[in-house]
Amino acid sequence: MANQLKMAVVNAIRTLTQVGWSQRRIAQVLGIDRETVARYVHAPPEAKPATNPIPGSEPIPNPIPGPESLCEPFRAVIEEKLQQGLTGQRIYQDLVDGHSFTASYSSVRRFLQRLDQNRPLPFRRLEVLPGEQAQVDFGAGAPIVRPEGQRRRPHVFRVVLSFSRKAYSEVVYHQTTENFLRCLENAFWYFGGVPQTAIIDNLKAAVGQADWYDPDLHPKIQSFCQHYGTVILPTKPRMARHKGKIERGVGYVQSNALKGRTFGSLAEQNAYLLDWETRIADTRIHGTTRKQVQVLFEEEKPHLIPLPAGRFPSFEEGRRSVHRDGHIEVAKAYYSVPPEYTGRQVWVRWDGHLVRVFNSKMEPIAVHVQVEPGRFQTQDQHLHAKKISQVEQGTVSLLRRAALLGTHAEQWSRQMLQTRGIPGVRVLVGLLSLAHHHSRDEIDRACEMALTHGAARLRTIRQLLQRDGPKQEQFAFLDEHPIIRPMSDYGAVVQASLGTGIVEEAQML
Repeated sequence: MANQLKMAVVNAIRTLTQVGWSQRRIAQVLGIDRETVARYVHAPPEAKPATNPIPGSEPIPNPIPGPESLCEPFRAVIEEKLQQGLTGQRIYQDLVDGHSFTASYSSVRRFLQRLDQNRPLPFRRLEVLPGEQAQVDFGAGAPIVRPEGQRRRPHVFRVVLSFSRKAYSEVVYHQTTENFLRCLENAFWYFGGVPQTAIIDNLKAAVGQADWYDPDLHPKIQSFCQHYGTVILPTKPRMARHKGKIERGVGYVQSNALKGRTFGSLAEQNAYLLDWETRIADTRIHGTTRKQVQVLFEEEKPHLIPLPAGRFPSFEEGRRSVHRDGHIEVAKAYYSVPPEYTGRQVWVRWDGHLVRVFNSKMEPIAVHVQVEPGRFQTQDQHLHAKKISQVEQGTVSLLRRAALLGTHAEQWSRQMLQTRGIPGVRVLVGLLSLAHHHSRDEIDRACEMALTHGAARLRTIRQLLQRDGPKQEQFAFLDEHPIIRPMSDYGAVVQASLGTGIVEEAQML
């Protein structure tokens, strides 16, 4: 029975066919035979093997195996000659001449057909155009031996351009996202250009969830690709042959450059690798291309994507949960986000100068100046209207609301603020809160009464609202009254007193 493809591969064939891919391209990308692709493209989607076959249509059972082939004792010899590329006729002749083979050529031919059916199909080599692809991988580097005897083995990062086999190598201690991007960026600037695609395996530094059809690349990786205009394509999980050039390239640098060597530091090993790439790796005649690597690279370099104006901005990033107070924690400092993200997760990027906050779609939602640990950065637009106290709203806003109560309420508020100063802001808030229990007219009338008394205390307004007290009256001065003497009488008394005093003074003289 013929081998059946997994449903994931079958679905991929049909999906790529619907988007306009050719059968040749589908076969190359999925690593299967083009005839297999054609069989599933032309087969109707609903065609499935029947669970209850129609009577009389059952498959013919396998026949009883016949006698063993006369070629079976010579299986090892025949297989060896097949690997040498000899034809069936030549194999038959060698068996007759060297092994006293007595059977016919037909027996050899049938035996070769049986071997061919059991032999797996050879993998198809996929070559690319200049500047089209680079392959990336990590391997074990040479040991770093410290003067005190401490020994540590780093990772060697290597990038190989698939067309020319031009490569770049660098060692790091950790396979982090930052180290991965920094090494890949160094390779681009070393090449003087950027390949259209970069093939990687599903390392955790770049891929969050391995999925060949829809890989989950880290947001920072996606931003890096946008900066350089390239595409990073992870391979199928556990499918090393999809990046065979770099698999062999890592083995080459390990066996030729690093095997049997030790270094005192990462910088020393990286300096050696840079010299080795130029002096040894670039000048060799590659075993597959049969050309010098540097010569092919000069042919490929014009096809690389030009480098951008500057390097990819260096920053740290991470996912953060928005606390109940509407802030996130970054490097032990706290930054506000819009209130609708409370309780949700956001992406944050910081570089020592700015803190940028993004939603799940990597859309910017907030930007802050990065502050020292323990500080809070809160933007007014990130505070919910119900969580802003009236005192924080300021005197201008409060006076505007007081004017809605009436002209006397506004006038009393302004005079009160002039008298009380800063503490008067809370008094003004208290005046506005009276609107929950009294009408505007009652409050405005109470403020009018308080103005006549010159009162600037809130308790006076409350007492007037409770007692509905009368307005202070102003009395005019009366010129005549039954109890009060006329002014002329007072004038006569004054004159009489003055005259008597003068006479007495003259007599004394």
